[in-house]
Amino acid sequence: MTQAAYQPSMLDLTDAAPTLGPMAGRLRRHRLSRGAWVDHLPGWVRGSDQVLDTLLREVPWRAERRRMYDADVDVPRLLCWYDGDRELPHPVLTAARAALSRHYADELGEPFVTAGMCLYRTGRDSVAWHGDTIGRSAHSDTMVAIVSFGAPRPLLLRPRGGGTSLRFPLGHGDLVVMGGSCQRTWEHAVPKTARPVGPRVSVQFRPVDVA
Repeated sequence: MTQAAYQPSMLDLTDAAPTLGPMAGRLRRHRLSRGAWVDHLPGWVRGSDQVLDTLLREVPWRAERRRMYDADVDVPRLLCWYDGDRELPHPVLTAARAALSRHYADELGEPFVTAGMCLYRTGRDSVAWHGDTIGRSAHSDTMVAIVSFGAPRPLLLRPRGGGTSLRFPLGHGDLVVMGGSCQRTWEHAVPKTARPVGPRVSVQFRPVDVA
């Protein structure tokens, strides 16, 4: 598939350095079932297209293969992992991690540490239904904060085991935070699409320092 031309956000047509918008009073919380919740804040990172350009050029993206159904298959996206000792590729990401740690200090109980990054190059790249239990027991709650850069792609959520899904279009500096029991009792996915779309980078902050 030919990669679509990237369409920048009208809110990002500025030469100013990327900054974070306010969180208090702007985050909208969606209460889900079984103690899960999702916070959503569109356009949290202002000047996000500048960040996208840095991520596309400077992150050492790698392709991976994983075992599935007795065969090794390509992971349909590129990946990079930043542990707590590794400098993030743009200062606004460092500021975002610190701001999220402060805002969610009472609910989180610990700071966000790692940053996992995914590059969805075209609509053919995706991630299947799953819950993030990395570094945790499947019986323990954890929190995942995602900041998206580039062309919007839908993040879908559904109750674990199936059910009606929720849809959050994420791109252009949007923030979504999944908390409570969300990783245990719900699943999320970014589906493939036949629609021509430009690149999107998802940065996932987690309070665990494991690869």
